[in-house]
Amino acid sequence: MKMVLLAIMTGFIVGLVFAIFKLPIPAPPAFAGIAGIIGIYLGFRAYEYFSGAFFN
Repeated sequence: MKMVLLAIMTGFIVGLVFAIFKLPIPAPPAFAGIAGIIGIYLGFRAYEYFSGAFFN
């Protein structure tokens, strides 16, 4: 839970700094960003599963 709160705080601060300097947000559109994060997570978990199943 601590990692989640730190990630949210970091994202908030970065978003605030970008808004202060009137820069575009360094993130993809909401749905595409969430889908990308889910894909990265699933790929990571699939690698862990298959590497453990076949190489141990």
